[in-house]
Amino acid sequence: MASPDKSEAFYKKLKSQLQDTALWPTEYLYKFIVTTDAEKIAKIESLFNNMGAVINTNPSKNNKYTSVSINVRMKNPDAVITKYKEVAEKVKDVIAL
Repeated sequence: MASPDKSEAFYKKLKSQLQDTALWPTEYLYKFIVTTDAEKIAKIESLFNNMGAVINTNPSKNNKYTSVSINVRMKNPDAVITKYKEVAEKVKDVIAL
């Protein structure tokens, strides 16, 4: 896990990039990688319930990891970052791409 200072710097840069490259609200594609564990995948999916999200999962070749792609309409860069933080807080060892 990145240190809090590095995480905040990352989120600040991401927010700036999102503000500069999109008109909000807009569709946003989240990508996460987790160990193939039905409970972790279900937890990520549940965090996007009732948002109209389109969720796709794809196991790795050896089935050790699963990528979870979530396409969802977000209202602004702050909402995108809040959701990243929520997933990182509630799903152990998740990698956000």
